[in-house]
Order: sequence, then structure tokens, then C-alpha cells
Amino acid sequence: MPSRSVDPLVPATLVVGPEALLAERAVAAVVRAARAADADADVSEVPGSELTVGGLAEYASPSLFATRRVLVVRDVQDVSESVGEALLKHTQQPVEDIHLVLVNPGGVKSKKLLDRLRKAGAFEVKAEKLTKPDDQVAFVRAEARHAGGQIDEAAARQLVEAVGGDLRGLASAASQLAADAPDGVVDTDLVAMYFEGRAEVKGWVVADRAVEGDTAAAVEQLRWALQTGTDPVLVIGALATSLRSLARLAGAPRGLRDADVARDIGVPPWKVRVLRGQLRGWTPDGLARAVRAVGSADLAVKGGANDAALSLTSALVEIGQARAAARSTTR
Repeated sequence: MPSRSVDPLVPATLVVGPEALLAERAVAAVVRAARAADADADVSEVPGSELTVGGLAEYASPSLFATRRVLVVRDVQDVSESVGEALLKHTQQPVEDIHLVLVNPGGVKSKKLLDRLRKAGAFEVKAEKLTKPDDQVAFVRAEARHAGGQIDEAAARQLVEAVGGDLRGLASAASQLAADAPDGVVDTDLVAMYFEGRAEVKGWVVADRAVEGDTAAAVEQLRWALQTGTDPVLVIGALATSLRSLARLAGAPRGLRDADVARDIGVPPWKVRVLRGQLRGWTPDGLARAVRAVGSADLAVKGGANDAALSLTSALVEIGQARAAARSTTR
């Protein structure tokens, strides 16, 4: 995620990366700072392919009517060689109160120009895609804080699973939830309520309640999920994934750092803490019994039985009994 630790009003800002939302925010930060410094600041925008040396000279010269000017060059990789040299010259020998924002979606094209702009002193803001769930969860939590609220890791994970990796959708959802949450605190129940139409969320909510031993809540969430169109196969998948992750965590060597455990069992580091809490009260025999129950339900849901709801409910009850039996044997 882009962050600025310097004044946005530098002579040249280089925005590099394919994530449109982050790139837009980087551009907006410069424009906002310019207009805060001068309400009449002039802002112009031009595609790199259309920028000429003469046009750059006009854009990057002091205005008679504004003390500041901002020129946003989109797709700077498309500028001609002569314009590229002019941009370098401006970066090296800036004009006071003139600010260039050079936007590049990334890739190999014009890498040489970008490297020269960096060496010339352009301030770089990265706008990379956030493809890792851990980064997406961190983004959601930051968005909630920016909106004046807070969201814990479990709820943020649930939101990512509901919305997917689209940052614009995640930002909108996190802000809305933070605004509507009691005291600004977003929890998993609120995410589930707002995104009841998202099959992914409902499947994971059912799974989380089941492995935590709250069978009544798991059955209630299951009924809600099925009534609103969730495919039973998605619920089975969520249950199977949760139990597999718990089994892997149970078999992990003691004393490892969360990052090492996460790598070994194939989950992001933040999820290890969630799994540790869910694992409390389980034994290997209990987990094995629960896995067998889900396997039977999977067979039933995929054609072995006529009533998927009954098969899933029976699996949830069996999971709850397996956990309860495990707890009783450890006392």
C-alpha cells in the first residue's frame, strides 16, 4: 500500500503499479496538498502519448493566475524520447510550485526512463496489486481505522473472503461497516449480517462456529445460509478446510514462530492466531472423528442422499459431539 512520509508537494512524484485505486489515491494526495496550499492551484492531466515538449513547457511554467500548478501525466511509459528527456530535466532542475505526477502501470516498457527519474530524485509511490490475503486483511483494517472504526483480524478475513481481492470493493465495504458498527467496532457477526448474500462468508461463518464448539449457532447459520441460496458444497468445503488447518496446526512442532507455522500449514500468519484459539479443546481423536463426519456429509451432499440440509446438520452435530468428547477426555 502506498504511504507518504514526505510532503506530497515535491517537484516530481512517480506513481508505479497496476492497482488503480492506490494510484488514484497517490495522485489525489498531491492534488489535495496543492489545493490546501493554494485554493486556486491549477491541475492539468494529459496522457503520455499526447504530451509534447512544448506542451510540457506550457504546463510546467508558472501561471499568471495560480501560484501552484500540478501536471498529472498518465501512462508516462508512452511519452516520446524527447518528452522523457524534458521530464528528467524538470525533475533535476524543478521550477518552484510546479509539481509533476507521473503515473505508470508497471511492466518493462520504459523501465529505463523510470530508473532515470528515480535517480533524478522523483519521489516514488508504489501502487502494486495486493494479491496476498494477509496484505488484503491489513488493507481492510487500515481502511476501517481511516474511517474512524476498527475491525479485528477474524472479521477482516471474513470480509476479504466475501468481497474478494478488489481493493475498491474492500475499501467501500470497510468504510461502510465502520460507519454503521456500534461504537465503530466491526465484528464477524456484523460482516455476516451485511454480506448475507455472499456464499463464501456464510460457509466460513458456519465452519468457524462449528469448530469453536458452538453447535447451535453453527446450525442457525447453516439454515440462514441455505435459505439465502448458499450452495451446500461451499459449506462442506469451508468445514473441510477449517478442520484440515486445525489438524495441521495440531501436528506442528512446538516452539515455532507463527510465521514458520503459517508457512508449514499453508495459511497467512494472522490466521495462525485464530486457529490456535479454535484448536483449544480439540484432541487428535476428536479431529479425526470430525473429519470423518465431514467426509460422510460431503458424499451425501454430492449425490449420496436426498436431503443436503439434514446431512450438513448431522455433520455439525457430530463435530460438536467430537469436540465435547475430546474436552471431556482431557479433564
